[in-house]
Amino acid sequence: MNQRRILVTGGAGFIGSHLVERLLSSGCHVTVIDDCSTGSIDNLKNVRSHPELRVVQARVSQCPDLDAIVRDCDFIYHLAAAVGVELVVHSPIRTIQTNLRETEAVMEAAAKHNAPILFASTSEVYGKSQQPGFAETDDLLIGPPHLGRWSYACSKLMDEFIALAHAKESGLGVTIVRFFNTVGPRQTGRYGMVLPRFIAAAQAGLPLKVYGDGLQTRCFCYVQDTIEALTRLESCPGARGEVFNIGSTEEVTILQLAERVIETLNSDSSIELVPYNEAYSIGFEDMLRRKPIVDKLHGAIQFRPSTPLREIIQLTAAALPPD
Repeated sequence: MNQRRILVTGGAGFIGSHLVERLLSSGCHVTVIDDCSTGSIDNLKNVRSHPELRVVQARVSQCPDLDAIVRDCDFIYHLAAAVGVELVVHSPIRTIQTNLRETEAVMEAAAKHNAPILFASTSEVYGKSQQPGFAETDDLLIGPPHLGRWSYACSKLMDEFIALAHAKESGLGVTIVRFFNTVGPRQTGRYGMVLPRFIAAAQAGLPLKVYGDGLQTRCFCYVQDTIEALTRLESCPGARGEVFNIGSTEEVTILQLAERVIETLNSDSSIELVPYNEAYSIGFEDMLRRKPIVDKLHGAIQFRPSTPLREIIQLTAAALPPD
């Protein structure tokens, strides 16, 4: 049997590095393209010397070997993107350009060489919808353009249109996934990610800063559940041309999340409410709910993310020791 050759863009990032490890452990040859603007080569330290790993440190759109890499690969995971609410709010130009340019470049190469590709989108594309749960066929309600909060959602949604246009016009095997708050070891709080930020504060005995009134709800999906879904979708022919939610359905308010982190880690930290205007900027809008419906995912690959939140907190904290 020929060895599978896989390209992972953004492979030095939080989710990408876990995916790279899984692919290498299953016998694949893996090429990573990552400019390490938000990821880190250190995320790959467990496999950096693996003989079947090649790391190219470059932007996807500026990688001189992109065409040759794609020509020789059997599958592409496109994870490279601007990430994190703080980066999105404070660097909207970088956010838009990164998401559009890198996706356009890899999609063109994939279409040229007919290389099937899985594109990582986001639950952010559902926008301001107030539905109790989000399904892949739902209408999307994006906020106004003068609020930078929505530039990320719009850029990722445009990426979805680009991917599906290639699928329609050239028959490219495209699968789109929408991540719902993937968390776990190696995720950093540097760009506003809430769980590692809470855990670091709790471990240090500092106040856990909850933005807004804390009543906004989220569902946190353990990274290994996400990776399981990704690898199953790769080998699922029926997933081509489709969009799938990937996320847990265990819903919790951000205030409850802070309380659970403090309880789980037996911390003496307090909770501090911080108005959105102080945390980000005037006019910041948040999604009040973000719960996925994952029936379509289960129907395709017979899998649903199921790691309980308490276990996720413990696993993430164990990998994020106090300073």
